[in-house]
Amino acid sequence: MSLACQIEGKFPFFTTLGGGGLKGGLHTTGAKWFMIESQRHSYHLVDPSPWPISGSLGALATTVGGVMYMHSFQGGATLLSLGLIFILYTMLVWWRDVLRESTLEGHHTKAVQLGPRYGSILFIVSEVMFLFAFFWASSHSSLAPTVEIGGIWPPKGIGVLDPWEIPFLNTPILPSSGAAVTWAHHAILAKKEKRAVLALVATVSLALVSTGFQGMEYYQAPSNISDSIYGSTFFLATGFHGFHVIIGTIFLIICGIRQYLGHLTKEHHVGFEAAAWYWHFVDVVRLFPFVSIYWWGGI
Repeated sequence: MSLACQIEGKFPFFTTLGGGGLKGGLHTTGAKWFMIESQRHSYHLVDPSPWPISGSLGALATTVGGVMYMHSFQGGATLLSLGLIFILYTMLVWWRDVLRESTLEGHHTKAVQLGPRYGSILFIVSEVMFLFAFFWASSHSSLAPTVEIGGIWPPKGIGVLDPWEIPFLNTPILPSSGAAVTWAHHAILAKKEKRAVLALVATVSLALVSTGFQGMEYYQAPSNISDSIYGSTFFLATGFHGFHVIIGTIFLIICGIRQYLGHLTKEHHVGFEAAAWYWHFVDVVRLFPFVSIYWWGGI
């Protein structure tokens, strides 16, 4: 008789979760079992936490320090650095607590998982609007160039990258990594842990290659962010997209580590789903700057 069946027979208040472990009892990830405290309802009553107030203080220090630094006030750089360190520390320990609550304590039931899912979707929608603003600015300036820039696009005297060199080479890499992360998702659903880890390694590898290509592209760029409206829109749009790629890469690395440690199961992998959705957003968005900025801006 399995350990789960023995516990269910001895403690009737435990309820099985169809292969994902015991609700309020044991949560299994492969061969690993974690003892968690009893929970008799489907909702998580969060314990008091110091991290919201510490994150707020870190954000305040970062904002004030940033303003002081930009206006050359003494101590501005120090306050900015301390604020950023405080925010990063808060992020680390807060997410650590969430992982403990979900993986070790079993608080993330089906009802609780809806909250992070909806939150992830709304966050991605807000990111779509954020990047759309930069693409709109570029399209507006290129479709109706003003007399101040000579009435032509790109502005006269501004050097541009050849879209059919590094930009074209870099464009299919991110959609390919999207296919790899989908492979990882299917492997998790099929309970093939090693295959999921391998797929995440492939995804992260392609992401690092893409970031490396963008670094080469910036190194070879004949213009900079100060070169008229073209430089501003080009580097803001492509730079923020590259920043999202870096954030998504870190997200996937954490998911890969958790998968290797056996944290993700067929029933409990909301963190991975959020990372996969975010990554699909990143790789699809790559097509828009190639067409609207690299190709249109280079013809």
